[in-house]
Amino acid sequence: MQQSGGMPASNPRASAKWLRGLRFSWFSLVMLGLVVLGVLVVAPTLHLYVDQQHKIAGLEKSNADTAAKVTDLHKQAANWSDPDYIKAQARDRLLFVMPGETSYLVIDDRPPAPKKDAAPVSTSIQNTKTDWLSAISESFLTAGLTTQTADQLSK
Repeated sequence: MQQSGGMPASNPRASAKWLRGLRFSWFSLVMLGLVVLGVLVVAPTLHLYVDQQHKIAGLEKSNADTAAKVTDLHKQAANWSDPDYIKAQARDRLLFVMPGETSYLVIDDRPPAPKKDAAPVSTSIQNTKTDWLSAISESFLTAGLTTQTADQLSK
């Protein structure tokens, strides 16, 4: 018996027979339920654990950066307790001098740059005298097909 599409008709009794052939014991049903329940309970907890680990790693990195800054600030505080460092900073930053010293401040020690006679900038569009595309092609072909040595080409 065939349907109008040329395909054989499916036998409803065969699928029912197959379905009746499946046998589940109570033990397998309970174990399947426990596995599904376990996945439903563990998945959110595992997701929360992974998120917390990422946050902890970020906070540890931030803590290490802050500790490095604190160490640097302790070094700076130790420098400021040294009288020689304070004198050096006063000389550099505030241009202080010790009694009896003469301070010379060179403002600009370079000679002025010579002014060049620059041509005025044109506002009109200009055409070049050579075709740049053919010049590049000719240069490429000449360089690739020459039989001259490097010394002959440099002369």
